[in-house]
Order: sequence, then C-alpha cells, then structure tokens
Amino acid sequence: MKTVSIIGVPSDLGANMRGANIGPSAIRIAGLHEKLKVLGFSVDERGDILLPLRESISLDEAAKKYQSVIKTVCKELSDHVYESLKLNRKPIVLGGDHSIGIGTITGVSKFLRDSHQKLGLIWIDAHADMNTPSTTHTGNIHGMPLATVLGLGHDDLVNLGGFAPKIDPKNVALIGIRTLDSEEKDICKRSGIRYFTMREIDERGMHLVMQDALKVATDGTAGFHLSFDIDGMDPLHAPGVSTPVTGGISLREAHLALEMMADTGKLLSMEFVELNPMCDVEHKTARLVIDLVQSALGKSIV
Repeated sequence: MKTVSIIGVPSDLGANMRGANIGPSAIRIAGLHEKLKVLGFSVDERGDILLPLRESISLDEAAKKYQSVIKTVCKELSDHVYESLKLNRKPIVLGGDHSIGIGTITGVSKFLRDSHQKLGLIWIDAHADMNTPSTTHTGNIHGMPLATVLGLGHDDLVNLGGFAPKIDPKNVALIGIRTLDSEEKDICKRSGIRYFTMREIDERGMHLVMQDALKVATDGTAGFHLSFDIDGMDPLHAPGVSTPVTGGISLREAHLALEMMADTGKLLSMEFVELNPMCDVEHKTARLVIDLVQSALGKSIV
C-alpha cells in the first residue's frame, strides 16, 4: 500500500483529563504529511471525525461517561477504516484517547471478515486497557477498549459493527504494561492474550520480545493492526500524554519494535493515541509520533 489514509479522531471523551482532542491537529502541524511524502507515500487526508463539544453534551450523558457519543464516533471511525482498506489504502488513525481503538479495530476486523480472514493485534501501552464496567475504578472508557474488542464490556460497544469479538485473544500481543488495576490483572491473566511487561522487556530485550509478539499477531492471520498508546513510552521521551508512567519503553526500543513490524509486510493499519499537547514540552511528543509513524512504514537508516 503506497497510499495512506489519515483519519483524525479529536476525542477526549473517554478520559477525565482534557487535551487529547487536539492531538490530531498537533501531529499534522508538526509535519506529518511532508514526512510521509518524503518516504514515497501518497496521502489521502480524510480529515477529522466531527465530535460535539464536551460542554454541549447533556449532564445525563456525561454521567454515563459519554458512552453513546463514543459509540457514534467509533461507528464512523470504523466505516472510514473499512473504506480505506477497501481502496487499498493503509489507515493511520490519529487520536484522541484510546477509546477510539474500538472503532479502528472494528473496521479492520470487518474488512478481513469479508474474506473470512483473521486479524492480529499488537497493543503498546503502559496500561492494559482491560477493565470492564464491573471492574473499572473510574468508569472511563479509555480504560476498556482492549477488553471491549475481546468481547467484554458495554454490550453496544462490544457488538459495534454487528459482531463480537473483533479478535481472537491468541492473536493479541500487549507490550509495555507496567500499571494495572487489581481486578484488571485477573482479567488480563484469564484473557488468553500474550502480554509482555516492562520487566520482561528489561530482562529479554525488545528484539526477542518483538519476535514473540509478531509470531502471536501473525499466527493464522492475514496481518495485524498496531494500537500505540504514546504513554507506553517513558515520559522522558514522550512527556505529552495525559497519564504518564515512569519506566517505560525507550526511544530506540520503540523504533526497533516498529521497524520489525514494518519488516514483516503484514502491518495493515495503525493508530497513535493519547497524545496530549497540553502536557507536551516544545512539541517534542508530537514530533516523536511522526518519527514513529515513519518507522512503522519502513523508514530505514540506510
């Protein structure tokens, strides 16, 4: 795919902290289009999905953590992703908080289901995002998307697109986790996914971890989706996130992981989420996201 579709989802409704809704604009302003064209890609800019202002949403909907609005956003995102893949264009989704992953993965999974194929998933994150409505401490949906696409959670989100689950847990690799809620740990252990904690990355190194993760994501699948939460990286390199957690993935570890994904030729789509320009330092994290996208698309040193 030498054409990429850029889809912005300026939503921070899945989180308490404001600011992720301006992430897509910050990434574009930092020069995303220009860097993609240098790599030889044509760019299909699909613009941003329109969202209501948080201040304009009813108090009743706010009390429900904006669930119905998030469902509508994810449905539209799913359609954009599906259409892009049908046109043989690689979707690059710019978030936005991580609740949008429900929409992206629904769209890719639906595209593969049309030809009876399976999807793999690599999820990079400091958090597992495996909470459910019965375990969450906050109710925020950005802490639930991985559980949701695996078939656990709010029924209307779980069944988005008319099918569930979106993905087989044996084809899911979760990388970089280092802070989980107590109940979430149990869900993660029982889920059947393969998770790689920061301790395992420290002990084995990113190269061996990625070899295992890629085996998981490509075992019997037509390809895989990358869901990259920027807080998966250490705040030293990525300060511009809403929920920073120290001791994360280093700059070179992140680039190695993405370069190895690109080498497979099986990366179908990707999303980069939870950039919060309100917390950034001199646009450092926005520029980092562009560097990461380039590595995922095959940028090489020589």
